[in-house]
Amino acid sequence: MIAKVSQNDIKRYNWYIWRIVIAGFAFFLLMILLIAFQIFGPLPSFRELENPKSDQASQVISNDNKVIGNYYIKNRTNVTYKQLSPNVINALVATEDARFYQHSGIDFQRSFTIVLYNLIGKKQGGSTITQQLAKNLFTEKTHNPFVRVIQKLKEWITAVKLERNYTKEEILTLYLNTVDFGAYNTYGISSASRTYFNTTPDKLTPDQAALLMGMINGPGIYSPINHPDNAINRRNFVLRRMDEEGFLSAGQAEEYKAKPLGLTFRPTDHNDGMATYFRAVLKKEVQKLLVDKSILKPDGVTPFDLDRDGLKIYTTIDATMQQYAEEAQQEYMKKLQAQFNSHWKGISLWKSIPTFKSLLDKGMHRSDRYIYLKQIGKSDEEIKDDFNTPVKMNLFTWHGDIDTTMKPIDSIVYCKMMLRNALMSMDPTTGYIKAWVGGTNFEHFKYDQVKMGTRQVGSTAKPFTYAVAVENGFSPCMQVPNEPITITYDDQVWSPRSSPSETVPGVITLRTALARSQNWVTAYVMNEVKPKPVADLIKKMGITSPVPEFPSICLGTFDASVFDMTGAYSAFANEGLWTEPTFLLRIEDKNGNVLYNNTPKVVQALNPETAYVMTYMLKGVIDEGTGYRLRRDYHIMNPIGGKTGTTNDNSDGWFIGITPQLVTGIWTGCEDRDIHFRSTRLGEGANTALPIFAGYMKRVYANANLGIKKNVDFVPPKSGVSITLDCGAYSQQQKGTNEVEKKLDF
Repeated sequence: MIAKVSQNDIKRYNWYIWRIVIAGFAFFLLMILLIAFQIFGPLPSFRELENPKSDQASQVISNDNKVIGNYYIKNRTNVTYKQLSPNVINALVATEDARFYQHSGIDFQRSFTIVLYNLIGKKQGGSTITQQLAKNLFTEKTHNPFVRVIQKLKEWITAVKLERNYTKEEILTLYLNTVDFGAYNTYGISSASRTYFNTTPDKLTPDQAALLMGMINGPGIYSPINHPDNAINRRNFVLRRMDEEGFLSAGQAEEYKAKPLGLTFRPTDHNDGMATYFRAVLKKEVQKLLVDKSILKPDGVTPFDLDRDGLKIYTTIDATMQQYAEEAQQEYMKKLQAQFNSHWKGISLWKSIPTFKSLLDKGMHRSDRYIYLKQIGKSDEEIKDDFNTPVKMNLFTWHGDIDTTMKPIDSIVYCKMMLRNALMSMDPTTGYIKAWVGGTNFEHFKYDQVKMGTRQVGSTAKPFTYAVAVENGFSPCMQVPNEPITITYDDQVWSPRSSPSETVPGVITLRTALARSQNWVTAYVMNEVKPKPVADLIKKMGITSPVPEFPSICLGTFDASVFDMTGAYSAFANEGLWTEPTFLLRIEDKNGNVLYNNTPKVVQALNPETAYVMTYMLKGVIDEGTGYRLRRDYHIMNPIGGKTGTTNDNSDGWFIGITPQLVTGIWTGCEDRDIHFRSTRLGEGANTALPIFAGYMKRVYANANLGIKKNVDFVPPKSGVSITLDCGAYSQQQKGTNEVEKKLDF
């Protein structure tokens, strides 16, 4: 039996229901008021709304306006609305907020009908795009449901404020710049476009845009890398929504649904990409400069954070030339490493290299593995056992990284036997560095060998001594007996050696002596000009490492960096002007305001006549000396000067090449000087460094757009050249002088 409810009961129940509804509404209004008055914590201020905070990657920009890398905690680079493809906007609105252009931050109609939408298959979230933006910008994630309710109401208020302060286009742009695309440190549409399709947001096709917008609500489960089937289904759902909202026709939607994912996957990593060594050095330089120059944010107090503040760092690097330099290195070092491995095959390193055990011990003590084991309290014996226990590891090879199982101590041996290489190329007139290759693989060998590392320079130092001689009136045609010499200096005696197989017998000119890298004649010249002027010139030409005032510096017994040596040689090619090697042009904040402009230093290191005579002598190295294989093997026949360098025991191989438009320095060697080629034929700079220069220059010359011309020679000084360069004429002058002297009875 069903009890009949009286009218009074109905009225009473209705009143209870209305009281609950009214109380709930009043509580809701009270909560909104309390939040608005910031009882539950601060809301974004007007200033914060005008300048919303979001970690933004700083960009490294090449001289030809290409982004060659980023510094970031979150890999995010902002774009403007004009840089967004309509396909991206349409896919976002159709999927996330179909009434975006009708509401003012909160879509109440959508809030009440969301259940119905999901029932009929039009799956949509409860938040508008503006609310999601408010959450991305101003809300920290929480798993507490009570705190989340407060946050949700804050997002509503913030969303309304955003709608009042920004246009719809600005809100869409802000949202797309802040959204998280999940793995691979990908934040914002610009980063996502580059990571998944190697393109820019303005070039995204409807299916590409649909894939990326489909990832927003679940970047993990809709990842096209880890879950391609889910990604395709989600992309096709977005395409259907674009069809239903009128952004695509049914036929277009079906056509795009039938396409494969079409990924060009390029995850961004600090270890990957172009100019990795350069970017690492640049980062330290910029961070130091921001502190040293007291460059602060507009409030005058807060320092810039290179990983978060979206700075734009404009550099002198030419992206194309950088690519050519890296290609030339990879091409030849693969061959050279094979020569090195073959050279040492079957020979005991322990017996042939007296210091090998100590080198391994030092390598072990410097390793991350050793440091970690020490930190967790392992004894020396336990650490030794660990290093002799095979483990899985990843190794660098010139044919690609390999996963293998190896004893950690053997991996140290492997790395010790890997040749290293560095290259720097610069414009001698501006000082602008065009290419910088600091090592062979940044992920595995992070030490930069262009600027941070110094090595013995060997015969590449000889031109400095000859330059002092030329400044003192010596002619390249001056003839000197090529014979042993002993020099006494500051009560010390020095007698340089000369390899019998490489010694040119008899009397030779200074030009031939430099071309053929003859030690005895170079020492003779040093004895004539004395060490102090040579050391002074070396420092004047930009060498920052110590250079002792001792005769042996003429043969390059001091250490210097590729950075300094290349910069020094630029003075020969630039009429005696040393222009500071420069890689940083300017720094801008994310709004384009210039924070710093760099101006290179310029020093008149040599007089123009001396510099020109030195280019003539350095061309002799290529035409008839140790650099001749540049002509013979690589058929580079245009005006080029240069100098090879090979240090004791073939530990370091150098080549520095100069043209009027480009100076390039290259070094090759192992991490430790005691590990090296055992023959000069293989270990000399002409074999370890010169071929990389040849591969680089051939690529550069083949690209006319770079403007590096073959048919350009060094320009003589406007005042003329008083030093005789024609050795035939020089001999006649000497002969004539002798006849006069005889007649005058001198």
